[in-house]
Amino acid sequence: MSANAQEKGFASDRFDTSYGELTITFIGHGTLMFQFGGKVFHVDPYGKLADYAGLPKADAILITHDHADHLDPAALAAVRKPDTAMVVSEACKGKVEGSVMANGDTRTVLGVGVEAVPAYNIRQHRDNGQPFHPRGPGNGYILSFGDKRVYVAGDTENTPEMKALKKIDIAFLPMNLPYTMTPEMVADAAKAFKPKILYPYHFGDTDPARLAPLLKNEPGIEVRIRELR
Repeated sequence: MSANAQEKGFASDRFDTSYGELTITFIGHGTLMFQFGGKVFHVDPYGKLADYAGLPKADAILITHDHADHLDPAALAAVRKPDTAMVVSEACKGKVEGSVMANGDTRTVLGVGVEAVPAYNIRQHRDNGQPFHPRGPGNGYILSFGDKRVYVAGDTENTPEMKALKKIDIAFLPMNLPYTMTPEMVADAAKAFKPKILYPYHFGDTDPARLAPLLKNEPGIEVRIRELR
């Protein structure tokens, strides 16, 4: 972790990849920072969680969807550089400048493979019957840092597309109701696509410790819980 991120008290984990070290810093909520190959990738920077003026500037930013806790113009302005690569979902089209990835798109961003995975609700709906996150506009992302495939799911439920994923080394799955998943839904998805390491994130008031017992009979999945502000 960079010195200024460390000074801010954010937890981080490090992983060896085929192209050097990957550092994941857990900013909070749905917000993460990845450092790899001398580049800094921010996902859904959110100004209520951090003073982005004091964090490493972004070489690339990925936005999952347009809700205010994921698309924060002030945080983006604080962390962007003139040459920052911006990747956004279709939900963000016209709301922030960036290269739009539709569900299923793939591309390479600063040497890192990026795949856009659909992120949407199946069961959870607003009072008017509309899903909190409809199918199509929102993305999760699979980021390939060397030989490590990292899945950041965004705001979603345990969709068929998620359950069909393959060869995921590290997964971040949301667990806050009523907008995303219960621990049981997260466990259902994890049993299907079997990430080697599973981080519950964006868990709001849900107790993340509820997840590990649900996966106790899945020895190939390591559940890691980190502080997320």
